[in-house]
Order: sequence, then C-alpha cells, then structure tokens
Amino acid sequence: MGINSERDIEANMQIGPTDQGMVRIFIEADGVEIPMDFEPSEADEIAEEIKAAAMAARAVK
Repeated sequence: MGINSERDIEANMQIGPTDQGMVRIFIEADGVEIPMDFEPSEADEIAEEIKAAAMAARAVK
C-alpha cells in the first residue's frame, strides 16, 4: 500500500502539546490508538512538509 492507495477507513486525529513539552499527534481508528510524540522542532518540520504537500496537491487540480 502506498500513499496513492485509497482506503475506506475512518480515523480521528488530535494534535496538541504534552505535559512533557512534546507535540503529540494522536490517531485512533478501529479501536487502535497511535500516539506519536515529537520534539517541537520536529513538529515544525512536519508542519512545513504538510504545507508543501498541500501546495503540491493544489497544483495537481
């Protein structure tokens, strides 16, 4: 399965700071919980990648 493979899965995502000074992306789907913690600088890089992907997606349409 790659990034272009569509799946019919519902998931919830929450993003926020932890009490340990990390940024957590929390994914929940079908009873599975995936907490991913990042240093703030890593979270900044992820945010930049998401923005770049959004710009690239706009260019496709």
